[in-house]
Amino acid sequence: MRSWRWQFSRMMRLCLRWCRLCPKRGVRPSKPRRKLGELWSYWKLLLNSLYFNSLTNSDTYLDCVFEPIYWIVDNVTRWFGVVFVCLVIALTSSVVVIVYLCLLPVILNTYPLQWIIWHLTYGHWVLMMVLFHYYKATTTSPGHPPQVKSDTPSVTICKKCIVPKPARTHHCSICNTCILKMDHHCPWLNNCVGHFNHRYFFSFCLYMTMGCMYCSVSCKDMFIEAYNAVESYYQTPPALFSFREKLVHNGVIFLWVLTSSVAVALGGLTLWHAILITRGETSVERHINKKEIRRLKEKGKVFRNPYHYGKINHWKVLFGVEETSHWLTRVLLPSSHVPHEDGLIWECPRALTRRDPMTI
Repeated sequence: MRSWRWQFSRMMRLCLRWCRLCPKRGVRPSKPRRKLGELWSYWKLLLNSLYFNSLTNSDTYLDCVFEPIYWIVDNVTRWFGVVFVCLVIALTSSVVVIVYLCLLPVILNTYPLQWIIWHLTYGHWVLMMVLFHYYKATTTSPGHPPQVKSDTPSVTICKKCIVPKPARTHHCSICNTCILKMDHHCPWLNNCVGHFNHRYFFSFCLYMTMGCMYCSVSCKDMFIEAYNAVESYYQTPPALFSFREKLVHNGVIFLWVLTSSVAVALGGLTLWHAILITRGETSVERHINKKEIRRLKEKGKVFRNPYHYGKINHWKVLFGVEETSHWLTRVLLPSSHVPHEDGLIWECPRALTRRDPMTI
């Protein structure tokens, strides 16, 4: 397939010829009806040139037209990934500082001993898990197929990398490479989510949601007091607060609003990924499977995910749980173990069967 630049230049040349109303030198002017016929012929030729072989369709044409826009979006996302990572670090650090300066002293001075122990244990455990999994998600390579000739089974050839693509592998236009078991490109990580860092990404989302919910619930009473205090600033006469007290009020309000917003937004994203994991799908595969479901439904068939290992088994595969003790050492505690599979070969335990007898 020729590049979009060639198709664009070809289209422009035909447009110029189509719009050229003046007759050539030495040729008698054509009648209006004949001129309209020529214009219509050029227009049909222009359209037919966009489908110069049987493999080209309207989707290919739209991809070529929007290729410059895709290029701009990909490059902007690539450069803004660093900004997003710095923003995550800055916001997380600000929340931790406010908790240590504002929330923790209240807990230590007013709560019973058992609640103090619980808050210190749970809060620092969640903080440790968030920091560990975010670092691993941003620094761990998602995995790439071999760039040299190998015996690895492949299902197709990547049109961008021109290398064999194993099953569940997709090309990331932002990273400009193929990703094993690609889920999506996350700008907040400045990295793709793939086979080798999918566990770190989901664990980060889960523990970050738990941490935001913990902060939001724990500082709810302080937020109400701080909000009432801020409202009293504008009363007549205004309430007298020191600079430090005002700083504490603003910090608590910032803490509650930020953690509550992130808990709702990130909680919804975490729930969506949990559903995908239970189904044995990635975000890319979900989009592809929906199209396949509609296509087979029109033929009276039913689509079955070939990579469905069972709801519980999907979680075991994701977290690398092989023994019962691994739920503690590999899920509830930081662990750098790699997935059991290599991401190149995937077993298909569920074959496609027929219903009535026409099912897939």
